[in-house]
Amino acid sequence: MNQTQEHSAPITLVISEIVDPNHIQEYEAWTQGMNQAASQFEGFLGVETIRPRDHTHPEYVVILKFKDYSHFRRWQLSATFQEWIDRERGLVVRRSRQYQPSGMELWFTLPEHGLEETSQPAYYKKVILGVLAVYPLILLANMLLGPVLKGLPSLLGLLLSVTFVSALLTYPIMPWLTKLLSFWLYPSSRQRHQKR
Repeated sequence: MNQTQEHSAPITLVISEIVDPNHIQEYEAWTQGMNQAASQFEGFLGVETIRPRDHTHPEYVVILKFKDYSHFRRWQLSATFQEWIDRERGLVVRRSRQYQPSGMELWFTLPEHGLEETSQPAYYKKVILGVLAVYPLILLANMLLGPVLKGLPSLLGLLLSVTFVSALLTYPIMPWLTKLLSFWLYPSSRQRHQKR
């Protein structure tokens, strides 16, 4: 992919933040305000906030999507963005960010350390991980849904099977699998952390 294509492709900002447990409500309000402010900018495609399931470890993941790099940069360099970042001070214990083009990357759980410096795993590793995740899910879908989908038109049955597999693949399978295999997917990030 050349530089022009990279700058014209949709871009995603993934922000992972550990929130001070004493400021959860303030952070929730901040997130709503930040998302609302981003939505006013041209090129904004959407935002998703993944809230923590474990309240003893309040890690939030905010995923912002923009039409392309130039629209994203306009937002990031704006006074509005800086104002919201300033408002967040004192609410977050630790923050990490990663910028990436849209695509399969969002299925991957990012390493906890050195996130801002981490590159995506090699293509062949993504393929292997995809097979490890998808194959068992297809078998599971056939086993669980096969009897239910028997009487349905084949295309509708396939759609329901794909929806089942995609839902489990996005969460919890791919995040769990990438965390389990992070030593193999992100070896350079692991080495940097061990040196610190």
